[in-house]
Amino acid sequence: MQTKIELGKYGENIAVQYLKQKNYKIITQNFRCKQGEIDIIAEEKKNKEIVFIEVKTRTNLSYGLASEAVNNIKINHIYKTAEYYIFKNKILNKSIRIDVIEIYIKNPKETININHIKNII
Repeated sequence: MQTKIELGKYGENIAVQYLKQKNYKIITQNFRCKQGEIDIIAEEKKNKEIVFIEVKTRTNLSYGLASEAVNNIKINHIYKTAEYYIFKNKILNKSIRIDVIEIYIKNPKETININHIKNII
């Protein structure tokens, strides 16, 4: 049986592969600072948007939809972490957005669904 941390890392790896297939450039993973943590920072190549992505992985719906775990407190942490990342990296004149990717896994090796929810704020 996988731990929550292992399941989360597995889901993040699936999300990275999904994003690459959708023509995103992965900038970094697991960016951390005192404001919080962002699972994936990517650039959508089509319109040059910087996207801050929270990945939520679930094996069932016992606790509701994965995206429901991204509450206002979590969104605030993501937003403040994104602000710091933008400041630290001197990102100017770029559109940004915050997304959630839900990963549902039936068993440790079978992904059953990926939902990409754009612009959560």
